[in-house]
Amino acid sequence: MQHEMPWWLRLVLLMTVVGMVVGTQTIGTGKRGQLSGRYKGRKDFKPITGTYPSVEAKMYYTNPMGAKITKSSHFNYQYVLGHKIVFLCVARGSPLPQITWFKDGVELYAHRYMQLHEWKKGNHLKSKMEIDPATQADAGIYECHANNKYAVDTKAFRTTYIAHLKK
Repeated sequence: MQHEMPWWLRLVLLMTVVGMVVGTQTIGTGKRGQLSGRYKGRKDFKPITGTYPSVEAKMYYTNPMGAKITKSSHFNYQYVLGHKIVFLCVARGSPLPQITWFKDGVELYAHRYMQLHEWKKGNHLKSKMEIDPATQADAGIYECHANNKYAVDTKAFRTTYIAHLKK
């Protein structure tokens, strides 16, 4: 007897693979606050094979009302111990997506040394995460997830620390 995987589990697996592929792209120079170019997003995303595995997958990825991250911080981020870390994530969609932050796969919540700010601007939702002061424990992989009832989009950020600024 053959068991077929539920559609939602296939979707979660597909999004995980896509998130890992997108999250491994290096953007910027790796120097704090300096970018070699802006990440343009995935507006023309297509699978490696050039075709979608099903009609449902094509509708999911091309739904104009689905959550899409339109602007985000660069992937590699070096921070100085004791200074502030700031990540930005801007998403659009209808209905307006919800933005959730993760570090090393665990959902983050605001606390004394980490603030999460969100505000609407037109048909976009902006979310900013700030950690101040940054410690060695803040190094890791951060993710911004934007989701609504039509789609989920994810961006990843890798942080590493340096002891002090070079003069």
